[in-house]
Amino acid sequence: MRNLRNIRYNVWKSSVDLDGEPITSTCWDPAKDEVLCTFGPSDQDGRIRLARISEHVRASSIDIEYQEVASWDAPSPNPDLAVDKVVSLHHFSDTLTTCLVLEGGDIVVVQETESLSPQDGVHIEIMGSIDEGITAARWSPDEELLAITTKANTVVFMSRSFDGITDMTLTAEDLKASKHVSVGWGKKETQFQGRGAKALRDPTIPEKVDEGVLSAHDDRSTTISWRGDGAYVAVNSIEEGIRRVIRVYSRDGVLDSVSEPVDGMEGALSWRPSGNLIAGIQRLEDRVDVIFFERNGLRHGQFSLRPPNGRTLGKDQIRLEWNSDSTVLAATLDDRIQLWTTGNYHWYLKQEIFTETRPLDLTWHPEKPLRFGSAVSGKLVLAEYIFGVTRGSLTPPYDYGAVAVVDGTSLKLTPFRTANIPPPIAMFELQIPSPIIDIVFSPANTFMAVLHQLGANVYEWKTKGQRSLLPSLIGSMSFSKENPGEGIVPLQVAVTENSVVHCLGFEKGPTIQSYPFDRSTGEFSSNTSFYAGSMSGFVHLTQAGSTDVLVQDSLGRIHGVVDQQDELYSVRLPTQLPWSEVIDLAGNVIAVGLSRNGHLYANSRLLLKNCTSFLVTPAHIIVTTTNHLVKFIHLTDVDSLEVPPDDPEKDERCRSIERGARLVTAMPTTMSLVLQMPRGNLETIYPRAMVVAGIRQLIDTKDYGKAYSYCRTQRVDMNILYDHRPQQFLANVGLFLDQLGDVSYIDLFLSSLRDEDVTQTMYRDTRGVRSQEPPETPAHETTTSSAQDTSKVNTICDAVLAHLQSRKTADHGTLQNIITANVCKAPPAYEDGLQVVAGLMQEDEQLAEKAVEHICFLADVNTLYDEALGLYNLALALLVAQQSQRDPREYLPFIQNLHQLPELRRQFVIDDHLNRHEKALTHLQAIQAHTEAHDYTVKHALYAAALKLYRYDQPNLTALTNLYASYLESNSRFREAGLTYESLHNYAAATRCYRSAGVACWRECLFTAQLQSPPLSPDALTDLATTLADALYEAKDYASAATIHLDHLDSIENAIPCLCKGYLFADALRLTMQRRRPDLLETSIDTGLAEALGSSTEFLADCKAQLRAQVPRILELRRKAAEDPLGFYEGERAGGADVPDDVSVAASSRISTSASLFTRYTGKGGGSVGTAGTGVSRATSKNRKREEKKRARGRKGTVYEEEYLVNSVRRLVERVEGTRPDLERLVFGLVRRGMMERARGLETLTAEVVEGCRLAVKEVFGEKKPEDNGKGPDDGGDGDGEGEWRPMGADAVLRENLEAAWRKQEAPVITNLQRLSLLGS
Repeated sequence: MRNLRNIRYNVWKSSVDLDGEPITSTCWDPAKDEVLCTFGPSDQDGRIRLARISEHVRASSIDIEYQEVASWDAPSPNPDLAVDKVVSLHHFSDTLTTCLVLEGGDIVVVQETESLSPQDGVHIEIMGSIDEGITAARWSPDEELLAITTKANTVVFMSRSFDGITDMTLTAEDLKASKHVSVGWGKKETQFQGRGAKALRDPTIPEKVDEGVLSAHDDRSTTISWRGDGAYVAVNSIEEGIRRVIRVYSRDGVLDSVSEPVDGMEGALSWRPSGNLIAGIQRLEDRVDVIFFERNGLRHGQFSLRPPNGRTLGKDQIRLEWNSDSTVLAATLDDRIQLWTTGNYHWYLKQEIFTETRPLDLTWHPEKPLRFGSAVSGKLVLAEYIFGVTRGSLTPPYDYGAVAVVDGTSLKLTPFRTANIPPPIAMFELQIPSPIIDIVFSPANTFMAVLHQLGANVYEWKTKGQRSLLPSLIGSMSFSKENPGEGIVPLQVAVTENSVVHCLGFEKGPTIQSYPFDRSTGEFSSNTSFYAGSMSGFVHLTQAGSTDVLVQDSLGRIHGVVDQQDELYSVRLPTQLPWSEVIDLAGNVIAVGLSRNGHLYANSRLLLKNCTSFLVTPAHIIVTTTNHLVKFIHLTDVDSLEVPPDDPEKDERCRSIERGARLVTAMPTTMSLVLQMPRGNLETIYPRAMVVAGIRQLIDTKDYGKAYSYCRTQRVDMNILYDHRPQQFLANVGLFLDQLGDVSYIDLFLSSLRDEDVTQTMYRDTRGVRSQEPPETPAHETTTSSAQDTSKVNTICDAVLAHLQSRKTADHGTLQNIITANVCKAPPAYEDGLQVVAGLMQEDEQLAEKAVEHICFLADVNTLYDEALGLYNLALALLVAQQSQRDPREYLPFIQNLHQLPELRRQFVIDDHLNRHEKALTHLQAIQAHTEAHDYTVKHALYAAALKLYRYDQPNLTALTNLYASYLESNSRFREAGLTYESLHNYAAATRCYRSAGVACWRECLFTAQLQSPPLSPDALTDLATTLADALYEAKDYASAATIHLDHLDSIENAIPCLCKGYLFADALRLTMQRRRPDLLETSIDTGLAEALGSSTEFLADCKAQLRAQVPRILELRRKAAEDPLGFYEGERAGGADVPDDVSVAASSRISTSASLFTRYTGKGGGSVGTAGTGVSRATSKNRKREEKKRARGRKGTVYEEEYLVNSVRRLVERVEGTRPDLERLVFGLVRRGMMERARGLETLTAEVVEGCRLAVKEVFGEKKPEDNGKGPDDGGDGDGEGEWRPMGADAVLRENLEAAWRKQEAPVITNLQRLSLLGS
């Protein structure tokens, strides 16, 4: 589907100094992008001139320069050869050396220098000579071998230094090298000769077997062609008296094969660089064919050359030449050059370049595949082409998918929106008067201009409904010249919506001509032209209504030339980009261009480095990449253009495609994309990005019918119909239902609903934040934002139900949709749906049966049967049961029994059958079956419901409360049971439950114990109080224990020790004076102070020792980790240098299959675990548990030691902070008892420990170092995250440890100690 379009054209004509002397040979210098050519020798002058022809690109022009490199006399060394001839010219860019091989046998080398003037220091040397003379010569593609054929029928291989490697003689015996085995094809004796034998003839059998008869126009020349990799070379020569034959030699000079005999084969030869075809020429009586051979010499297809209008190819001397990437085959005729390409086994004539006379030479550029130079009678033509798809507008509604394909004088047109026709076929074919040069569509697809060698034709694009019709010719224009080669050379064409055709051509330089035409009459006005300077080609405009004409120059600048005035645009591309388009986004102009090496630019910003093709729609820039992905870039301003990552599984903007596929066209109206595979076949896809964008646009225009259709055909979740515009949907429910029309479509939509917002999950809008509109808040969220009971599904179903129920007539379809809307609610409203069926049973039984069938189809029939029973409608339940697979013997007796029961008893039986026990209990209460209700409550634990039901029935309420209390006690809910018994004034049971509840209820227990009737004895009460006090003491609630001893046991001797144990010395001192027991000051309080002082001193000493041991160790570990992280984390082997050389790739007991430090924690390891890692997953869980135990122990010398020590210091600081109030009370108590030295010593020790804790917090939990930046081991680097290795098992535990170490930990709080001034602090 691609055409060849010219992007560079120049002509150099020989000057007066050369007297119009013809160019005899050409070659490229790819390093300087210059052409070297030779002039002479000739009959008039025996000198050979070697010259360079170079182009200089400037802002206003492209100048061509001629510089002579060297010249020397070259007389013919052979008396049989009147004038010598250059048979091969090749330039070596690495050594600035040019090699000439002459027909007389001389091999001449011209050595240049790096000076600015080519003639300075040029050295000319004859490297050798072949006395017999040379017929052909060709250097190998790697420039290491020179193949030469001599007039003595020999083939000579020479090295780069011109040393002979081997030589072979061309003999008739060579023809036996390839034994083309005959199995009788074409012989009568091996063929079936029965009736109808001719009709049944095998088509693989040739009717005529060629013998190799020479053509009458054979020039008897010899041709050499190398394969692209330089491994084989083909030699086309005449074996005298036998036939013309192609011999294939290996690089070592071994004959590999010879071609099969072909009548009329001539000397043209070109081996396709990719290596699969060897091209030659076969001249037949009525035509000339390009024939192909395989390397083994067998034929492999052909195609016929198309003769120019008005003459035949009978006497043309034809030469063939493949370009460097094997995409174009050039055929030089007597007056033109034809460029052929192939696709889907069809050969297209893409360009025909008129040259007036026979091209003397054609040389393709070795590095720029579509650039060539051709020598034509005193001038040199330099041209460059690109492959490009000629497509119509991509802007709706003009996106007909129009694509034009050039094939000589035939124009193949296919509108893909109308028909998807694969090439080489087309929907329409137009015949053009002369070979086509260029085709273009107007921005809105109104016109199509076809530029050909004799003029230009303008066609009008016509449509009928959604179908495109054959374009009609509305005008044609001819160039004012007698011969096509005279005057301006047309190169490109552009057509605008205001009926003006612009033609870019070359006369003495680039020229743009404008031809206005009248679309009604088809007449063209007089043309105007102006010099185009360095402008190289028209730029495609994506804006449909634009009348501008843009041109790109050789520096990448954009010019507007609509009014024959050169207007320079502010936007530009970094350099001339062959494929370019200009986008106008509401005044924001963006130029998008693609270079030859795959760099995609937006203005001067580089977007991609691996792009293979692109196109622009109103919403996206669509590109294909060398990673075989198609990507969608949302159109915004240049700085906001975001290229999606290579993640087709997660990002809708990226999709995998077939290897080598390229974009042909896009049709946003049908949300489709047409791709062409390398072999030529087409594939139409519907990318999710285009489909979702199209559906959003349809929803915005309220075209719900078409949006639903695309959701259905493209399998897009239908929730998007609501989620994209919730308020709009709820306001247009009637329009939505009317546009869908079909009952089944509405049912499908309702059944697809779910509460997920797909615009935030599956189809999240991937446009940039700056280009997005504010999200629309759903209506149900604005009205009931605080209520969680109204879901999206219920909101939609309620809106649909409201509209359906408002209809005056309820037909079968409406009722079906009503039932579906009820069933699809969350949770399903089965009762409402069944109520609709129940109403129909009273009106139309037949309609009711259909409704039951539908609701049974939507939901489980057993659930519906239970719901119908729950409505107490036995007729409806029977109707539903008949739709199920149940045995009537199961449900009929049950329903019959229900008919015989009273109404309330029937309702109780139904609710009990359906396990609706609370509702069944209400029926028992209604029929006054209180005893049965009590039993039913106990059976099903319905205490809460029963208590609520009998709230105002005191006798039954008391009985049920007593049952509930027993239930709570039996289930060990003692506190609630005690409260329940207490409410019943059953204080004995309440005391029992409170006592069982534990020390938290000691107050309630003592309260109810004293209210028992008969009351407890004093001994029993004392035992209870003593038991509770002991339990509180064990629970370390010393204040509560002291309260019981003091208030209930009247034992101050036991209360004071409890208070001292809790460091409540102030309360203890107060009680001694209150109870007038000063004797307890020395016996109890001083003793308590001494015990507390001893335990506190021991605690502080332990803390001080722990800080002195652990903090320096933490600092030491951190220093080691910073100095040698590999040795610290991986561990050091004993022995130092005795490191085992474990280099085997097989896993062993000594080899770690986990990643190293530098891959494990940076995420850059990819597959660093290797093959051995696949077999360790079985032990992952076991290893993880073992490693977690190691981490918890924090043994010295392991990587977990630092984490263990840090946590230990944290706990110590928190414990010191927690005990500080007790220590302050202890110091205060010691001072009050006159123990000043002890108080001073304790305070000093406490202050030292607190200060040690403050220093430890600063050193251990201080700020991270500046180079850490708070990043963990996975946060550094700019890795793309692809193939990130995630640790498992023991490695995961170690990773968690390191993350905890890197993560900034919050330091524990330690406050200053408030010291007593009385102690002299």
